[in-house]
This record gives sequence, structure tokens and C-alpha cells, in this order.
Amino acid sequence: MAGALSIGYGRFGLRIEAMLLVSAAVSTGVALFCGHSWEAILQSIVDRFARALPAVLVLIAVGAVIGSWIVGGTIPLLVSYGLQIIEPQSIFLTAFIASSVVSLCTGTSWGSAGTIGVAMMGVAINLDVPLAPVAGAVVSGAYFGDKISPLSDTTNFAPAVCGTTLYPHIRHLLYTTVPGFVLSAIVFAVYGMMHHATDTDVASPRVIETLAQLDQIFRLNPILLLPPALVLFGAIRGLPALPLMLGGSVLGVINAILLQGVPLRHALNAMFDGANLAMFAGPNSPEIYAPEIGKLIERGGMIGMMPTVLLILCAFAFASPLTLSGALGRVLETLVKSVRTVFGLISATITTTLLVVATTADGKLALLIPGELFQDAYRRHGLHLKNLSRTVEDAGTIIEPLIPWTSAGLFMAMTLGVPTLEYLPWAVLCYTGILFALLYAATGFGIAKAEGEPALKKLKTEKLKS
Repeated sequence: MAGALSIGYGRFGLRIEAMLLVSAAVSTGVALFCGHSWEAILQSIVDRFARALPAVLVLIAVGAVIGSWIVGGTIPLLVSYGLQIIEPQSIFLTAFIASSVVSLCTGTSWGSAGTIGVAMMGVAINLDVPLAPVAGAVVSGAYFGDKISPLSDTTNFAPAVCGTTLYPHIRHLLYTTVPGFVLSAIVFAVYGMMHHATDTDVASPRVIETLAQLDQIFRLNPILLLPPALVLFGAIRGLPALPLMLGGSVLGVINAILLQGVPLRHALNAMFDGANLAMFAGPNSPEIYAPEIGKLIERGGMIGMMPTVLLILCAFAFASPLTLSGALGRVLETLVKSVRTVFGLISATITTTLLVVATTADGKLALLIPGELFQDAYRRHGLHLKNLSRTVEDAGTIIEPLIPWTSAGLFMAMTLGVPTLEYLPWAVLCYTGILFALLYAATGFGIAKAEGEPALKKLKTEKLKS
């Protein structure tokens, strides 16, 4: 897969789906050679997709949210507020902090990117600032909350599979997450000032025109904030994500009909197919309005998420026979056996987690497999298991959106309209966790020893003497 992607996708620009299917053919051949039947291989693919289906359904529901909130006026309202409040030099830092707050309150990176993230991208388009840094800021902020919010599924899942508990895990995560947050904020603030110094007043006429056209197309008022308020309240209360997203979509459709005067047919089309300007001003609307308005409005919809679902299926077609044949487990066992020091242990954990998330395109497996595999190694080195849970989060949860063929990477690229590899350098928070984890492993700072280790050694000594 590494060869196919680096040469086919990286050098010749071939589709990722095709490269994954080529890799799937090889991994299937390996599984067949190892004695597994085609029926067993197919069943492993089906089982893996079945486990991922709840996340896929949420992905599709977010598409419905974006389409219905655009046609209902919610996202245009947020963009309008943003254009009136945010200056070009502060858009990068504002996008990062706003996404961080929403994700921390809701515990969902996808929900954060699909709501406030889309609004921030709309503001960026109309402020005429580079989109890749804004997308990177949104992704960084979205995964800040996904990493440390007690409402996040990965934040609860990681300590559970690593043998520790939630709140010690969150407190230990602060060692790598807080410095990463501060560093990210500095990068976005400094870049904003540098960008403003080279391009001062270009955006002003465009902003004025965009605000006027938004007021012409939509009836903007604070009532349109009810859908995001519903989703935010439900997430804080711990309600299931899928019905919450669909409920927010329905409220967006109601706003479109009652407040924007959009026919029911158009409102439902926006929910399923995505919004478009013709719903508001007829087939000639693209000629009437500025191109930035089209970029803001013409997006979303459940069907728009189908290419992402296809790529997820292609990734699973490769990962399932690879895991079934035992090839992945053999590689990971070799890594574990080579560990001799604490730095080597942390490095092996990071390498394993990256390998799993890259080869399986499954963020949960990237927590589960290293979490189970390394527990004994951490105990042998006298380390608390919250070191393990922190490391798999640093290398798994927030690295997943930086890999183009994972569901998280695809979702962020589709939702924000910026390719994964373009926003990757700007998603500072997503890779600083690894850097700080390696730094702490080398210096010993922030590495927690196992609780009760002296007493355990004393007990073992007494047993040996007896």
C-alpha cells in the first residue's frame, strides 16, 4: 500500500481508491495463500464495515446538516456575523479557538468541523485569505476537543482499552495537548499578522458586497441559531449523535420553509443533494451573485458524502484480509520485541499506532490494537498505563485526519473544501502531540510511574526469599 500510494497517488496522481484496491488484491492474495477462504475474507470486510457503520451514518447525517443549515440560513447567518466581527489577520486564530470551544463542549470533531468549521471557511473565502491555513486551524481545534473532552468517544475508548480510567487519562493528556494548543495559537496568530502586513485592505470591498448579497438572499435573524443550539445542547447532555444531527437537519428544513420562503421540495433537495443558488433566485442566479456566494451556498447534502463512503470501503477491502492473514500482527510483534528503553517503548507505541491507522484506516483500531499489545511492556518498565493511553491518542486520534484515505481525513477534506495534504502542514495541534510525547520520553518529564511499584517489588522479594 505504501508503494502504491507513494508512486501511484504521490507521483502520478492516480486515484487513491484505485491504489487501495490494488493493495487489497495483494493482501487478499496473501490471505488466500495463508489458507483463508474467499468467504472468510469477504466476511471480514463485511464485519469491519458493520463496526464502522455508526460513524458512516453520522458522516452522512453531517452532510444533511450542512445542506439544510445553508438553505435554512443558519450557516449564512454565522458567516455574516463572522464577516462583521473577524478581521483578516485574526481569522486563523479565531477559527482555531472557535472550533476548539465547540469541540470541547460537544466532544465531536466532525460536528465541530461540519458546523462552525464550515462557517469559518465561508468567512475565509470572502475575506480572501488562504484557505489551507484556515482549514488546518479548524481541524486542529476540532481535534482539540475530540482528544480531551470527557464527552468524546475516543477519549473514553482509549483508557478503556489501555487499562486505565477516564479522568487520569485526560489529566495526563494535558501534558502534550496544552503545549500543542499554545504552540498552535502562536503559529496562527503570527501567521495572521504576517498575512495582514502583506495584504491589508483587499478584502473590504468583497466583504461589503458579500454581506449585501447575503442580506438579499436570506432573511437573517437570531432565530436561525436554534439548530446549532439544539445540537450543542444535546451533545452536552450526551444524547446520541445520529438522531441529534438528523433533528438539527429537520429544524434547518423548517427554517428554510418558514423563514426563507423556500418550497418544501427545494428544502429536502438541499438536505439530500446539497444547496444551490437556483433554489433562491432561479437558474440565472450564478450570473447575478459573486462567485464567493456560490462557494458558500453550493455544498452539503447526504449524496455529497458518498465518495467518502466509497473510499472507506476500498480501505476496508485492503485492511480486512491484511488483518485476517495475521500479517499486521506479525509486524507489530517484531516492534514490541525490539523495545529496550522507555524512549524506545514510547517510540514503538507511536510507530505501531501510526502503522495501524495508516493500514486499516480505522481510528478505533489504532487505539485498540496498540492498547492491548503494549500493556505488559509498559508494566515491565514500571510505567503507569495512562502513558500508553496518552500515546495512542497522540499518535492515533489526532493523526487520523492527516491521512487522506481515512474516514476522518476524507470527511475534513470534503467538508472544508481543502485537500488533506494541503491543510496537513497547518494542522499544528495534530502532530505536535507526537513531538511532545517523544520529548517527554527522552527527558523523563511527564512520564508517570506505575502506582504502588515499590510495594509490588517488596512483595516479589519476600516471595522469592520464602
